[in-house]
Amino acid sequence: MAVHTVATPATPSQDAPAVDLGPAVALSCRECGERFPLGPVFACESCFGPLEVAYDLPTGDPEALRAAIEAGPANIWRYAPLLPVPADVATKPSLNPGFTQLVKADHLAAELGVTGGLYVKDDSGNPTHSFKDRVVAIAVEAARAFGFTTLSCSSTGNLAGAVGAAAARAGFHSCVFIPHDLEQGKVVMAAVYGGDLVGIEGNYDDVNRFCSELIGDPLGEGWGFVNVNLRPYYGEGSKSLAYEIAEQLGWRLPDQIVIPVASGSQLTKIDKGFKELIALGLVEDRPYKIFGAQAEGCSPVSTAYKAGHDVVRPQKPDTIAKSLAIGNPADGPYVLDIARRTGGAVEDVDDAQVVDAIKLLARTEGIFAETAGGVTVGVTRKLIEAGLIDPSLTTVVLNTGDGLKTLDAVAPTTGPTATIRPDLDAFRAAGLATS
Repeated sequence: MAVHTVATPATPSQDAPAVDLGPAVALSCRECGERFPLGPVFACESCFGPLEVAYDLPTGDPEALRAAIEAGPANIWRYAPLLPVPADVATKPSLNPGFTQLVKADHLAAELGVTGGLYVKDDSGNPTHSFKDRVVAIAVEAARAFGFTTLSCSSTGNLAGAVGAAAARAGFHSCVFIPHDLEQGKVVMAAVYGGDLVGIEGNYDDVNRFCSELIGDPLGEGWGFVNVNLRPYYGEGSKSLAYEIAEQLGWRLPDQIVIPVASGSQLTKIDKGFKELIALGLVEDRPYKIFGAQAEGCSPVSTAYKAGHDVVRPQKPDTIAKSLAIGNPADGPYVLDIARRTGGAVEDVDDAQVVDAIKLLARTEGIFAETAGGVTVGVTRKLIEAGLIDPSLTTVVLNTGDGLKTLDAVAPTTGPTATIRPDLDAFRAAGLATS
């Protein structure tokens, strides 16, 4: 099978799926609106804009649709009628990610002065301990539909592990590409599933450029790159975060949500998910604000937002938050649009603030976040202090991964309170006894 990257326009008779991806009917250019048949492509032939999935979503009684969702499996497949997957997706070999905890974070709220309800959407509970399991699960179904035999990706770490695990479960070969200097925990997790793991000398943007070359070469024949030629489908997995948050809040939208920004795809798809829920009548149509969070050492979107620019200028990453270290984010301009449209903002925090926020979340709620979670919590605190987040409103903060993957970030300043001899006098002398 040839691997295509640019789509050919659809005629009216073509605007229907040749493959079974459920309610998905076409690909649509986000820039010019031109439609294309479903296929392994990601760029518009007319304007080279990014493609996204267009749907024929269910219509009718919202109550019946809510009831059907609630009766579904406790994973993302409960939302199959709203995703580009076949109706029988839950019967196929999958890691079955999703429906992770929405933690009511009262102790963290007290620390931050939030009175309107603060929640942490903790996606560290996914099978490979990051939200990437969601997007990969959708990409696997597209890979099946298009007849690919190998799953691949360019990754800052979490995606590599998610692809390796999903490929092993679904029966694909995997070959994934990462920067050579990733955190060791993420390297081991990506390699343990038995696929090929290739380190590239350079940063994520160098890895991504290499994959773009490979995808057009005969060496890439039969390969599904989940975040390149399968990107329109892959990105839709992040909508499930929007669906779950709304359902877990009692079928209502949060007033404010803070989302980490790497490529920016997650933020744009959560916004898309919220809009779909409103259009389907599953939630009340009410305003919500979306805030993007970046690390100061790789903050091209935050820099553009604060300068009032529409163009996102690439940066060379230099931050401990390596899962967010994408210096040239593909969806950066759309993040700016959404933040401004919803009345939100895009902010950043430095590495010291990231570490402090990781410890704050762990101490107050028992959630050990990876560095990206430290970014969102740190930015939330900064936005509250700046008066941009209203503490009297319902606020959701995303933690997208497990702190066990980024131990190096906190290890230098975290360890035993004391080391003593094994006797009571030594314990008393250490001043740790409470009575």
